[in-house]
Amino acid sequence: MKHPLIIETIDLFPKLDTELISLLRSLSKEDWERQTLAPLWKVKDVAAHLLDGNIRAISMFRDHYVGVNAGKIDSYRQLVSFLNNINADWVNAMQRVSPELIILLLEITGPLYNDIWSKLDPKGKAVFSVAWAGEEESENWFHIAREYTEKWHHQQQIRYAVGKTEPLYQREFYYPYLDTSMRALPHHYRETIAVENECIKFTITGEGGGTWYLVRKNDKWNLSYDFEHQPACTVVIDGEIAWRLFTRGISKMEAEKAIQISGKHQLGRQIFYMLAVMA
Repeated sequence: MKHPLIIETIDLFPKLDTELISLLRSLSKEDWERQTLAPLWKVKDVAAHLLDGNIRAISMFRDHYVGVNAGKIDSYRQLVSFLNNINADWVNAMQRVSPELIILLLEITGPLYNDIWSKLDPKGKAVFSVAWAGEEESENWFHIAREYTEKWHHQQQIRYAVGKTEPLYQREFYYPYLDTSMRALPHHYRETIAVENECIKFTITGEGGGTWYLVRKNDKWNLSYDFEHQPACTVVIDGEIAWRLFTRGISKMEAEKAIQISGKHQLGRQIFYMLAVMA
């Protein structure tokens, strides 16, 4: 089997920022107030959240300043609750800030934020693990790739809300998002029982899509880019809904219309509940 490699995303951050600033500058006053797939956030709120991500990372990684201490976190649910609370605090405070100022601050902080990741050893131990992939300890490259998925999907939430989903579906931007998100598969399937060497094939359609294989070996699931035998189950996901599926931006009923499962359905249907975000 061909096992997944390091996902290199550092060079994509400035390009993603360029697309974001161009998008935000094109928005009308009405666009800034449109509802996004995030139930509590409009377009302006999501843009403010992206700014928060920049400022928090610069403060922590460059200036070694934490600010809000999480205290003792004993569970995944406690961590999600803490993150939700500080995210909400920031978005609420940003209600008094204009869209024009948010754009300016994103332009200022973007390069400072991007510079942080270029200075880290990709194989070094990350300050934060990728919890949605089940990791208690992660390498920097995975933490950085996770940051990329945050930047990608929040910008796409804005684009989806205003009807401007391109160009983030292009392979340069979308495949790294998907490849990172699919690293959640072994953890997500950890309680799903299968026989030795049984395989689930996942294909995401479209220019930015690809194929991944989840293989049962030694009583655990392993992710691979190939598999030499017939899969027990094949799952085909429409590329335009994959990111929504992994970020809780689509209902199960909607997802069922855009996902085709053949073979052992009980294996494939677990994909409806996978998340690649802290939620």
